[in-house]
Amino acid sequence: MARRPIIAGNWKMNNTPAEGAALIAALKPLVKEAKCDVVVCVPAIDIPAAKKAVHGSRIRLGAQNVHFSEKGAYTGEISASMLKECGVQYVIVGHSERRQYFGETDETVNKRTLAALNAGLIPIVCIGESLEEREGGLTQKVLDKQIAADFAGVEDFSKLVIAYEPIWAIGTGRTATAEQANETIGYIRKRVKKLFPGKNAGRLRIQYGGSMNAKNAKELMAMPEIDGGLIGGASLKAEDFSVIVNFDK
Repeated sequence: MARRPIIAGNWKMNNTPAEGAALIAALKPLVKEAKCDVVVCVPAIDIPAAKKAVHGSRIRLGAQNVHFSEKGAYTGEISASMLKECGVQYVIVGHSERRQYFGETDETVNKRTLAALNAGLIPIVCIGESLEEREGGLTQKVLDKQIAADFAGVEDFSKLVIAYEPIWAIGTGRTATAEQANETIGYIRKRVKKLFPGKNAGRLRIQYGGSMNAKNAKELMAMPEIDGGLIGGASLKAEDFSVIVNFDK
């Protein structure tokens, strides 16, 4: 079965609700003929406005984080059921910035992933190595550890997305070559199949999340292992994001 491409924009901490709604309004006509799944992952405060803005379009709504508990004394956090009730369908889990700045670990990534799945959300789970780890020849070792820990207990890999984000290529303007990205994503796919046999690993979609932009998207998306992109800065401009979404044109 062919894997349907998925392009997801990660707005990070950008756009007020009004600005986000305006961006979506500009984006909708540009992606109406998209041959991939299109997602915008917005700040929590933007979710109600974004839900209204994406209505009737090809664009699906995503969040940027989810807590692993259903409820409780977790000030500032948002549960999976809260996101679900607000119309969210996708949620980013374990982004490198969450790991770097907010103490996210493989254990909490796993808990958040399972919580999202249990609520019927589609988690976009981020994994990847640092520049030091890549240059030290540790890429596969790092990915092996993340895959084993982050996806423990997952029963169906067709219900989640992995975003391979080499940390050294996020927000730096540096990008893995198409061949490097394809090779590493191919390794991730083989490793998941080996560690989780019989869990629909063959239907797993894996994005590239390291500074994909309007200029390099077509080359990256031409690679057989790459199923889409998790887009940062380029998702903040409707024209740039639409070029990536319409990579096949």
